[in-house]
Amino acid sequence: MPYKARTAAFTFLAIGALSLTACGGDDAGASDDAANGYNLVSEGTLTVCSDIPYVPFEYEENGEYTGFDMDLVKEIATGLDLELAVQDAGFEGIASGTVLAAGQCDLEASAITITPEREEAMGFADPYYDSLQSLLVPVDSDIKSIEDLEGKKLGVQGNTTGESYARENAAGAEIVAFPSDAELFPAIQSGNVDAVLQDLPVNIGHTEDGEFTIAEEYETDESYGFAMKKDNTELISAVNEQLAELRDNGKYQEIYDKYFTE
Repeated sequence: MPYKARTAAFTFLAIGALSLTACGGDDAGASDDAANGYNLVSEGTLTVCSDIPYVPFEYEENGEYTGFDMDLVKEIATGLDLELAVQDAGFEGIASGTVLAAGQCDLEASAITITPEREEAMGFADPYYDSLQSLLVPVDSDIKSIEDLEGKKLGVQGNTTGESYARENAAGAEIVAFPSDAELFPAIQSGNVDAVLQDLPVNIGHTEDGEFTIAEEYETDESYGFAMKKDNTELISAVNEQLAELRDNGKYQEIYDKYFTE
């Protein structure tokens, strides 16, 4: 279900793989031609790296990977007449482009914010999701805004735009970085940090038990994108075409509503 806690992997090396078959077309020759043109890691398969779980974008349910990102890449693979294989990888390697450079995958789908620094290392398809940052606090906290964090411990996930925003805007706070939400959320639950600053959809998931609340949301003009090798222009163009088609035929909106419309 959407908006549950994230328990992400820590290392950028794959710790597991789960193959998902996308229903391809009948023309095997077209699939072969596409695979050759896209310089795929494995012929006939779109191999995707993702830091799992990160609800509601990517997580495992009933033995299958699902979530907003996963549903989109399933549709993209289907449109390209390719099978889909998902590699679970740590976010540090994803955000830096290390897993792409190592030939571990063709595409990264992991709620990756497009930034100028990341664009130097990777090529991005057109943005597919606009994100907000947010401040999570206990319901009885006296922290009502980012201005109230002076002298407080603020938890963030390392190597993220949330960490960057916190370091730039949370004056006087002690910033404590964690590898993933798997450590970040327990830290606020145990009182080791006073607040958590990270992506809004993830923090929303932590409010479901009524013990925590969103104190503030922050407009940061962040957009998520699927990342690929910069020189794989054929694949980037093909993914853009598939994203446009999903918007035109209503499938994108259907997937969006599944995870973000209450």
